[in-house]
Amino acid sequence: MIKTIILLKESGSLEKRVALDPKNCERLVKAGFKVIVTPDAGINAYFSNEAYEAAGAMVEQPSFDEKAIILSINAPTKTITQKFKSGSLSISLLDPYHNLSLVELFAKQGIDALALEFIPRITRAQSMDVLSSQATISGYQSVLIGADLSPRFFPMLTTAAGTIRPAKVLVIGAGVAGLQAIATARRLGAQVEAYDIRPDAKEQVESLGAKLVDTGVNAAGEGGYARELTEEERAQQAAALAKHVKEAHVVITTAAIPGKKAPIIVTQEMVESMLPGAVIVDMAAETGGNCELTKVGETIRVGEVTITGPRNLPSTVAIHASEMFSQNIYNLIAPFITEDGFNLNLEDEVIKDSLITYEGEIISDRISTLISA
Repeated sequence: MIKTIILLKESGSLEKRVALDPKNCERLVKAGFKVIVTPDAGINAYFSNEAYEAAGAMVEQPSFDEKAIILSINAPTKTITQKFKSGSLSISLLDPYHNLSLVELFAKQGIDALALEFIPRITRAQSMDVLSSQATISGYQSVLIGADLSPRFFPMLTTAAGTIRPAKVLVIGAGVAGLQAIATARRLGAQVEAYDIRPDAKEQVESLGAKLVDTGVNAAGEGGYARELTEEERAQQAAALAKHVKEAHVVITTAAIPGKKAPIIVTQEMVESMLPGAVIVDMAAETGGNCELTKVGETIRVGEVTITGPRNLPSTVAIHASEMFSQNIYNLIAPFITEDGFNLNLEDEVIKDSLITYEGEIISDRISTLISA
């Protein structure tokens, strides 16, 4: 049983979020946990040390001298992981595909590690799904960035100087981020088209007032994600999309494949065909980009087209991003709280799918096969 929770301070230069907010901290304290908050853990999300103390937490540098649930947004560093007490449980966006050496360290240290991005997309786990909650923020922010960079109004305006027609926005990928982008662009008054290779996206896209671009390619994959396309399917997709990209004033791309490089959807040839002043907001920049010319973390001009590859969009809305992430964490932990503390149930589907290491072993088949390869 675990009766202590430790909240880490994020170390990334662009990371302003925190994994546990004072509200959910108080709920865990009331549930019988000792909560230790690293000083200034929430300061960049406007949660003060005093707010955590008022919630019942101890604000101090953790000593890691007892088993604990260790919470963070991103994977902890190897340096701090080496301090964790054996039998502890680390919960974070572990990115295990790209952190194999850290996974091995967890196993060596006897640390159980849960990867939040591996939480299954089932109905019961929706309230625990941090990928969805954070993608909502990314979709919202991407539209605001596009509107800011665009030299055009989004809404139709009738003025004394004449009527301004609404901007045309094309959203590529109609997952959680894409749907939020569609909804936000529509609220701003834009004319919106969307494209997704999963056939079940049509109803959702149209319910938000957008029109679905049909390329004739169906690539529905497991877990609500798209699978990789064949070369023939990519060519068919590109040919059908080219016309819509050419006519768009703002293109927002959101396509991602877990653990793999983002697929190239907008080619250099498409960019060169776009209207003067057109904007591309590539939300997949951090995993390679959906646009062939994207540079991660930069905003560039290619001819008369602006391309931006933002990093860590959820962190730019740090308060709400942290509150949503924290609520996801509480919803994940709550079902396993007993009078004696936290009891991990390996038979639970959510835990079974998202637990990477347990009692010194790498138990996730998706990750163990990569390490043994």
